[in-house]
Order: sequence, then structure tokens, then C-alpha cells
Amino acid sequence: MPMIFRLAASFVVLASLPELAQAQNEATCGRDVLVAQSMQRQALEQLEQADGDDAKNCRVWRRHVDTMRRVASVYGRCLSGSERAQRLAQVQGSDREFSAAIKAQCGGR
Repeated sequence: MPMIFRLAASFVVLASLPELAQAQNEATCGRDVLVAQSMQRQALEQLEQADGDDAKNCRVWRRHVDTMRRVASVYGRCLSGSERAQRLAQVQGSDREFSAAIKAQCGGR
């Protein structure tokens, strides 16, 4: 293949890389949001199952805060507009609420 055609083919491939990366990112974000929603549901179920034992509650609350932070990271990266704002407000509010409970009732650890 003549050099000019190879260069032209290379430019076509390079020009399409941003679109390929965006399509891959959209697919990754779609999957990540589904996983984050599942994690959020599981965290809420675990909160409902906490039985009042202080040590167990503290463990569940810490796990919940960690999960909310992970979920917030995904929502912040993958969502936009009002959906992003609403979901971030929800998980960040839960993070703050349970972080305060940990500080007050679990020795802040």
C-alpha cells in the first residue's frame, strides 16, 4: 500500500478514537450506574436489618458510608443534569447523616 494511503488510513483511525472512547465510556457508565444502584439498594437493606446492637450498628453504618461515597463517585462521573443533582444529593445526604451518627455513637472511628 502506498505511503499516502497508509497515512490517510491512520488519520481516519485517529479521528475516530474520541468517538470510540466516548462510546466505550457510555457503555461503562451504563453498567457502573446499574451496579451503583444495586449497591445503594443493598446498603439500605443492610440498614433495615441492623438490630440495635451498637457494635453491629457501627459496622453497618461505616459500610453504608463507604458505599454511599462509592455510589456518589459513579453518579458524579456518569450522570448529568437534574438526575445527577438529585441522586448525588440523596447519597451525599445519607453519607453526612451516617457519618455524624458514627462520630456521635461509635467513638468517631
